[in-house]
Amino acid sequence: MAPLALLILPGCIARAAVDVVTLPVRAGSQAADWATTSQDESDRNYGRKMREKEAREGKEMKRAEKERRRACRDAGYDDCD
Repeated sequence: MAPLALLILPGCIARAAVDVVTLPVRAGSQAADWATTSQDESDRNYGRKMREKEAREGKEMKRAEKERRRACRDAGYDDCD
């Protein structure tokens, strides 16, 4: 058993050493990835902003049209649509 353990153990130690050495590099690259915005993310965010803006503008247009029709009827006109 002992000779087998001696053959396997150095591989485990070497793997652990590689993990310890590469951990800061991986952490640094992950932090950089979190700190930056990819083009896809930027496009997705821009599209979301535009859809929200268009929805707000659509609601405002409907509200303005409804107000215009109400003011027209209040003024006594029959054909306000």
